[in-house]
Amino acid sequence: MMKKLTLAAAALALSATSSFAATQITWWHAMGGELGKKLDEIVANYNKSQDKYQVVASYKGTYAETMTAAIAAFRAKQQPDIVQVFEVGTGTMMAAKGAVYPVYQLMKDAGAQFDPKAYLPAVVGYYTDTQGNMLSMPFNSSTPILYYNKNVFKKAGLDPNVAPKTWEDVESFSKKIMSSGAAKCGFTTGWISWIQLENFSAWHNLPIGTNENGFGGVDSKLSFNGPTQIRHWDNLKKWQAEGIFQYGGPEGGNDAAPKFYSQECAMVMNSSASRAGVINNAKDFEVGYGMLPYYADVKGAPQNSIIGGATLWVLKGHEAEEYKGVADFFRYLASPEVQADWHQFSGYLPITQAAYELGQKQGYYEKNPGSDVGIKEITLNQPTPNSKGLRFGNYVQIRKVIDEEFQALLGGKKSAKEALDSVVERGDKLIAEFAASNK
Repeated sequence: MMKKLTLAAAALALSATSSFAATQITWWHAMGGELGKKLDEIVANYNKSQDKYQVVASYKGTYAETMTAAIAAFRAKQQPDIVQVFEVGTGTMMAAKGAVYPVYQLMKDAGAQFDPKAYLPAVVGYYTDTQGNMLSMPFNSSTPILYYNKNVFKKAGLDPNVAPKTWEDVESFSKKIMSSGAAKCGFTTGWISWIQLENFSAWHNLPIGTNENGFGGVDSKLSFNGPTQIRHWDNLKKWQAEGIFQYGGPEGGNDAAPKFYSQECAMVMNSSASRAGVINNAKDFEVGYGMLPYYADVKGAPQNSIIGGATLWVLKGHEAEEYKGVADFFRYLASPEVQADWHQFSGYLPITQAAYELGQKQGYYEKNPGSDVGIKEITLNQPTPNSKGLRFGNYVQIRKVIDEEFQALLGGKKSAKEALDSVVERGDKLIAEFAASNK
């Protein structure tokens, strides 16, 4: 009996030694709810797949809270190995001199398999420097698409299998829908800043700012107050007055989706990652999917959409063995099987061509119509300096300015030109403040 106990104790000690021998990798993230559970599942599967490294994932709140916590932890020399940062925090992370270990350098130093060309160009383009070096690891990327109510379209005498292609279509479809009594409003939208200004500009191949939309330096200026953007905001104001468009609120536009779910509005423009939510809430009607609309007379449109979501940044100040673990974990995260599973579960885009092709082989897109619209948008054309994304300091604050000025426009306090000129003027001051403090 004693011998058995001794053997059991020895086995327990050996097991403890093995678990302690694994190098711990810390990952701070902003994925709550079901997405957080799925993320934990990915981490658990990685930990089971090998015994050299143990990834420990910790939820730290919203994107802004997670980034703030990581910056504070770095100052206190208690930073995690990996932190998830939303796309508009890219400029801030890049300016954190001495804090970031760029992914391309990490993978090279660790001798890990890494090919930036394997990633979808519009995804990787957002997170590379002007020399084409990848700075952070894409994880959850989304892009805006158009959702429409097929039942309402049919009721209005429109073809339920044809989404509007142009803004001219959106206007004429909306008028037909409203005059027929099929729905009270034509369309609504989430994220005025992301969808109706940033993506609108990229989709029409128009510059968002100087220095390749801020990619070329922190001392950039905004430029999305051109004639086409002014025309579009003028139309949004006119369509709001006519009832064709209904404003869904600031930031993410929390009122936009409910207007679509209740069938008050026939169309909504929102993130591709909200697809699962749309399907779950559209119980009484069939959902159609389309690309973002464009103005037919704008040369070069449609170009490609730009992404939202977040990437994983590696922070300096850890041991070389931990970074080998981070590199190995990133290799696992980017594998076609893991990426395809995450994409199909979450509605985020697959970040690699291989993950997209695996989904095609599995028949996922055939069985789930519309699930590849976002992929088609961001891969429609090779990204240009105008359409690869944006990178400005203090851009989180600039998005609040965009919302304020759009509300001033709808409230009749400003014209579209005045509102967009004010966005640029106020935004440029915020960028200049950031540049001055990060020289």
